[in-house]
Amino acid sequence: MESSNVGDGGAVVKRESDVEYESVGAAEGMNKGVLLSDADGAPHFAIRRFTLDPGASVPKHTNEVEHEQYVLDGAYTVGIGGDEYEVSAGDSLLIPAGAVHWYRNESEEAGAFLCAVPNGDDSIELVEE
Repeated sequence: MESSNVGDGGAVVKRESDVEYESVGAAEGMNKGVLLSDADGAPHFAIRRFTLDPGASVPKHTNEVEHEQYVLDGAYTVGIGGDEYEVSAGDSLLIPAGAVHWYRNESEEAGAFLCAVPNGDDSIELVEE
């Protein structure tokens, strides 16, 4: 991974070609790339980019940390608590720490979103149906 420190003050520029994507364990059809994190020198937050293939779904789960998300592409369904939301490019979401949430892409195009989370440990727990 090649991040470039730029100028004074610890600024970092990380090129798109330096971001590696990996599949997300329990979520077939979802991939994650870490754009910036503490590994790059970001002191407080990580920004990640997720893609959600057509027909993919992510099971109900919780995280110990909050998530702020911004939908980049596509349209898909997000469940948060007992509610379902249809989201599309330009929408923003706040998923509180500990909230049960899940994703489902029933469209024929991939979805993509940015997700910002605090740096540090995050425990992910799958929720039994």
